[in-house]
Amino acid sequence: QVQLVESGGGLVQPGGSLRLSCVASGSVSGIIAMGWYRQAPGKQRELVAFISTGGMTSYGDSVRGRFTISRDNFKNAVYLQMNSLRPEDTAVYYCNVQLILSGTYREGWGQGTQVTVSS
Repeated sequence: QVQLVESGGGLVQPGGSLRLSCVASGSVSGIIAMGWYRQAPGKQRELVAFISTGGMTSYGDSVRGRFTISRDNFKNAVYLQMNSLRPEDTAVYYCNVQLILSGTYREGWGQGTQVTVSS
């Protein structure tokens, strides 16, 4: 069992910035990647950004160049720096962790943190 705790969401004006944090605990052995998805009402959940333990990153097309993902492998934590925020970035942001336990692939999800971009 793995638990993910997200923080950093809130209300921000267009053009502003937020920094999201996600910390994993519990069965954290074998983590290979952590990252973020987001979901707006009536829309599909979409990839925001992911980072592997080796530092390789992936970004969704809509956030590339504005968001930056980073990680601390020893703390089992991942961070998302969001700059130049737009109203269309408004969504619930979910932390995701990918890991391997005794040769078995496992995936975990956080509860989500609300990000609202509005003037």
